[in-house]
Amino acid sequence: MELYIRKMTEPERMYTYTQSQQIRMQTGNIGYLRADLDSNGEGFFSNWNGFRDDLKTDEFKNELNAVINALRFDSRFGDILKNRKALANYCYSNLSAGDKEMRNFFFRADMEKHSFMLRLNPNKGEYNMYCYCYRKDWLDHHLKSAERGIRFIDPDYNEMFRIPDGGRIKMSFPDGTSEEQTCRYILIHRSNPHGSGSYS
Repeated sequence: MELYIRKMTEPERMYTYTQSQQIRMQTGNIGYLRADLDSNGEGFFSNWNGFRDDLKTDEFKNELNAVINALRFDSRFGDILKNRKALANYCYSNLSAGDKEMRNFFFRADMEKHSFMLRLNPNKGEYNMYCYCYRKDWLDHHLKSAERGIRFIDPDYNEMFRIPDGGRIKMSFPDGTSEEQTCRYILIHRSNPHGSGSYS
């Protein structure tokens, strides 16, 4: 099996967190594995949180095991999860993969049929890895479609404005209050000629 690891793009980072059920269904999210490296930094304690058991095939299990074993034991991939020191060295050697706080670092590992979206955190006392698992073709199709952004339309279906997936809007109400909402792209069935996204 061939394994490819790279830094994530900004849009991909959203998929290292739990999404709405609709997005998880559309992207082929099978579930996620989380792990910590123990208080001494030398262990590996993990638990699985499933979502789509119908996609949890033997082929998927083999690819997931191959990814985790490569990250833990294969020096060709930097021994990323060998221990907390190795994890910290890998993360801080790839600062452009980190968030603004340099707390979480984001990498994508691709196998033949599945993508493994890694959110790594080298800090003691926290989960050091979240690995969200997807059908690669479903995820890539969703990401490509989301590049079009989310359209906001008037009652006559005329486009008023468009924002990127994950963008925020501010809503003002007649009583003078307001609130912000994060908007996420959702694939709309082709039978609906007007929709190209939604917010949640």
